[in-house]
Amino acid sequence: MFALRSRWSSRALSTRSFVCSSLVRAPSDPPRPPRPIDDSTSALDYKITQRTRPPPLPATDIPRSRTAEEAVTNILYNTPPPSLQPFKKHILNCLVQNEPGVLSRVSGILAGRGFNIDSLVVCRTEIRDLSRMSIVISGQDGVVEQARRQLEDLVPVWAVLDYTDTRVISRELLLVKVSILGPEYLEDQFVGGPSHEARRGSAPHYPSHTSKAEKEALLAQNFEKSGHPETLPTDPQTPLPLTASEALRLKHQHLQSISVLANQFGAKIVDVSDNSVIVELTAKTNRVIAFLSLLKPFGILESARTGLMAMPRTPIARSPEDSDDISEEGGTVDASLLPPG
Repeated sequence: MFALRSRWSSRALSTRSFVCSSLVRAPSDPPRPPRPIDDSTSALDYKITQRTRPPPLPATDIPRSRTAEEAVTNILYNTPPPSLQPFKKHILNCLVQNEPGVLSRVSGILAGRGFNIDSLVVCRTEIRDLSRMSIVISGQDGVVEQARRQLEDLVPVWAVLDYTDTRVISRELLLVKVSILGPEYLEDQFVGGPSHEARRGSAPHYPSHTSKAEKEALLAQNFEKSGHPETLPTDPQTPLPLTASEALRLKHQHLQSISVLANQFGAKIVDVSDNSVIVELTAKTNRVIAFLSLLKPFGILESARTGLMAMPRTPIARSPEDSDDISEEGGTVDASLLPPG
């Protein structure tokens, strides 16, 4: 029995020695030291090789000194990327409690975040204790969403809806007072009092570059000419006084032109006076801006706009045959919202 054990041990020993001898005889490459970081291209190589997030560092009880490479890696991956979202118009609809102080709290939050309110409309609804705010601001989607959630956390706010990507009906009310005498008499109408009556040319028109001495000289000349009614103004910038028939004809021509323009935009004339008219228009914001630009040559005395009001469209039930049409009508997809790859 002892001889058998010694035989097996000798076999194992010989095998082990054979393996060890084979490892010793096997050729092995000499270890290579890492390439030293001593040139400016090492940072470029590092950025190319470290495209993905490195594995987490092992937790140690004793803090050790970090290398420059580890510090740069930590800064790069802990710094949030800059937002590339574009600034666009957002329409927020706030359902709030009808009580004092709600508007100041809502506007205070938006002002604290640096938003400039482009339009704000507040009014009571059919329910006595509920008011509705339509707010138009410009900003990035992420920042506006944070502001929306902060507004929704207010106690008197029931809900805040974002109608930016929703199919809505938006309207804006415009009241504009337009001169029917023409742009030549617009400056005279501004100082004509509530009736906007044009001046008779008694006050001189001074250019912007006229000095004080020149103004005094012109004032003395006009004072001397005031005793001669038959003397007409010789200043080419001062329009000649119109006769009654010429003024009446001019007013009717301008009134007809403004009426035709208002009919094209679906507006209506709600007030007519001797020297001006008031036009009312309810339309989209772009249409209101276009209407104002076309009325500007006539001479706008004053205008007032209510701001944007919006209400979502009611979806219509469609048949299965129209599903292809619905998919084709889809808008453009924002590339920033797509998954990576």
